[in-house]
Amino acid sequence: MADLVQRYLDQLVAEFAPVTDGALAHYIPELTQVDPTAFGLTLSSADGFLYESGDSRTEFTIQSISKPFTYALALDLAGQDTVDARIGVEPSGDAFNEISVDQRTKTPKNPMINAGAIAAVSLIPGAGSDERFARIQDFYSACAGRPLEIDEDVYRSEKATGNRNRAIAYMLTSFGVLENPDDVLDTYFRQCSLKVTSVDLARMAATLARGGINPQTGRRITGSRVVRRTLSVMVTCGMYDGAGDWVSAVGMPAKSGVGGGITAVLPGQLGIGVHSPLLDSRGNSVRGVLLCRALSERLGLHFLTVGRESRATIRAVYEACEGVRVYEMHGDLMFAGVERVLRSVDRDSAEFSVAILDVTRVDTINDPARSLLASMSTTLRAAGKNGFLVDPDAAVIVPGRGFDDVVFGTIDDAVAAAESWLFGDGTG
Repeated sequence: MADLVQRYLDQLVAEFAPVTDGALAHYIPELTQVDPTAFGLTLSSADGFLYESGDSRTEFTIQSISKPFTYALALDLAGQDTVDARIGVEPSGDAFNEISVDQRTKTPKNPMINAGAIAAVSLIPGAGSDERFARIQDFYSACAGRPLEIDEDVYRSEKATGNRNRAIAYMLTSFGVLENPDDVLDTYFRQCSLKVTSVDLARMAATLARGGINPQTGRRITGSRVVRRTLSVMVTCGMYDGAGDWVSAVGMPAKSGVGGGITAVLPGQLGIGVHSPLLDSRGNSVRGVLLCRALSERLGLHFLTVGRESRATIRAVYEACEGVRVYEMHGDLMFAGVERVLRSVDRDSAEFSVAILDVTRVDTINDPARSLLASMSTTLRAAGKNGFLVDPDAAVIVPGRGFDDVVFGTIDDAVAAAESWLFGDGTG
């Protein structure tokens, strides 16, 4: 059943692969050497299941996607009051590398622009750059579920050409926001040069989606209050001066980086990682933005449309008779919920010959979820099994669409058809 989701994601990647708009980041010379055609997508469910498409295992540097994670670590280690005294949470409307502070407080406006990110690095405890960076590297690695390593060439390139960031750091020093600017900048350049894949970004996002628990390792990495604050700032500031367009069209907390990555979080449900290095004028991945917009629109992932997802999906599972398993669903069925249902059916498939999905108690269902459920019977038949649907209100399948032989008005009718298929003439 997971193949249904996989095919859909593969189709999306293929749809946007021909897009060649944008340009490689030119202000870090080493980034002009990357492959402009690379394009990878990974979705991680809240329980850690991965869907990968395209160049999902291609490594690139995390760049500004590091910012929310260092901010979260600063909140953890220094405390919110200390962090709030040095870094605001208001959208700036400025470019990510703007040399500016809040005119009233003389502190960075938020942690997602370079000024705020440099200030966040300064709040990580450490005797020097090495110790501070080690804490950051360990935290990122824990979120990703594997050790992350630095790209030394990119680090040296950033350090050699990072004069604008030096200007920002010395401005912050003049306002008393940080000390030892060169030491802090060295850590900042190194954190931006850590290598990740779209799989890593999806897992890091899924850790935030789970309230700070890495779904792959089961380890709590940070607290739920820290995650809530971090996601709140990502919603309003994570896509720089394009944040308003992003939140209205895509509607997921997200962060981009000039290495071509985007990570997006659907709280409680999904983590998304995308990589495509051609950037728009705001420093966001062109294909990455298009792909995330399509995912949100077509799968119903906008965070304002999925608030009742926790009340959805499987209500009960039971054996109606030998070889026949019933899955009762209820609530609001969106993509993430139906994906979990189909994986449950897939996982249990060795234990039944017929699966019956009962959607009698479903309140609402969106089109992507409807399409996935409608394909269940075809997929099961290809495996020598069968799938029936109890759908008295035609919530999933409209009559006359070619699925009439697998749709029933009551559970009793569906069970009778399953028994006929199993023990009768085998035609269902």
